[in-house]
Amino acid sequence: MYDPLISSSAAGQPLAASYWASTAELAPVREPLKGHTQTDVAVIGGGFTGLLTAWYLASEYGREVTLLEANRVGFGASARNGGFVLKGSGRLGYAQMASRWDLDTAKGIYREFSEAVVRVEDIIRQGQIDCEPQERGYLKIAHSAKAMATLQSGADFIARYMGQGAEFITPERLKSEYLCHQQSFGALRLNDGFGLHPLKLLLGYARMAEQSGVCIHEGSTVLSSHREQDGYLLHTDNGSVKASTLVYAGNAYTQQGLGDMLSGRFLPILSNVIVTEPLSQEQLNQAGLHSHQVAMDTRVLKYYYRLLPDNRLLFGGRGAVWGRDADNPVYVKRLKQAMNSAFPALASVELSHHWHGWLAASLDDMPHIYTDKGAGYSMGYCGAGVSFSAQAAWRLAGMLCNVKAPALPLYATPLPSFPMASLRRLGQWGFYHYGRLRDSLG
Repeated sequence: MYDPLISSSAAGQPLAASYWASTAELAPVREPLKGHTQTDVAVIGGGFTGLLTAWYLASEYGREVTLLEANRVGFGASARNGGFVLKGSGRLGYAQMASRWDLDTAKGIYREFSEAVVRVEDIIRQGQIDCEPQERGYLKIAHSAKAMATLQSGADFIARYMGQGAEFITPERLKSEYLCHQQSFGALRLNDGFGLHPLKLLLGYARMAEQSGVCIHEGSTVLSSHREQDGYLLHTDNGSVKASTLVYAGNAYTQQGLGDMLSGRFLPILSNVIVTEPLSQEQLNQAGLHSHQVAMDTRVLKYYYRLLPDNRLLFGGRGAVWGRDADNPVYVKRLKQAMNSAFPALASVELSHHWHGWLAASLDDMPHIYTDKGAGYSMGYCGAGVSFSAQAAWRLAGMLCNVKAPALPLYATPLPSFPMASLRRLGQWGFYHYGRLRDSLG
């Protein structure tokens, strides 16, 4: 099992046995980097962030870009997530942001997250990417009466200061029109979230990047990166690249030892996903699944779920703390139990797929897009990278070409370092126990 805090490389690891991989056709394997080459920009990582940053650099700024992917395009988190396009990232609410910084900063971050959803939609249209976008709508399911009050407070803040209202859904209406969730106390519905096929989206990004002139090398693990007087020198198993500009775009799949710029600044967290066999209309009716809109609950350790186009239910949540335990069947069992508790009529339904993948959490619960001395990164999406990676890639490409980003914490400061970074997994273990206790108390 690949663990970014332990493993030296993701090379040779199999792709996830996901529903996405079973319903998409990968491109032919691209040649690895061989020998020495020079390029204007080197990008490490072939996920959403790497491909889109490369595409923007090539198509909008005319830069020569070489992208190095350790495994294959479709190996990492961009092809393992639940396919939720949401306006938001991190755990902080906008009232909390206004308290931590100020109201103008909170408004600016809200605009960036809102633009991210629109940007994904625009790229899909521009690239004619057939990634199965579903009906619009994002349901935040309150798991307790207290959580519902918190949702209402947050929505009131957004409506007052950001200019967008939210629709409150009573428990009765939620169960009759959307989801008959047995542990819900109502929901807040936002209109601008939706689900899609993330691997097909990723493959569309790769096609657009290559059409703009980006050279993609798969099976090319960057073993080291060194800053030199006139740029950066990267070494792989079979070659090397000299570049004037360097982009780190591996997010949670960034291996150790690539430089001090990222060392100890993110926490890889495992998320597990299960998918059922296709549900019949009778099963859908019995379970009360009336909508294909995306949903997520308000727990500290959240569950997320949605009906797929072929009426399978996707259900996801947190997995193991340590990578060595990732394949322990207890985590699939726990997810199935959580799904059964929410939708008891599905207790006898079989699973067709289950998989896991790493997401990157930051210490301050915010993504950071940062550049320094000709190098840059975008990391710490905290599970909302399908949408915000598009906005982040556009901003990062501009910043690397001397285009100023808005004066927001997202772009102005580097990822904060974890204190006692070698013990961050122990901290995560403690947080999970705290989260389970909090969730059990409502």
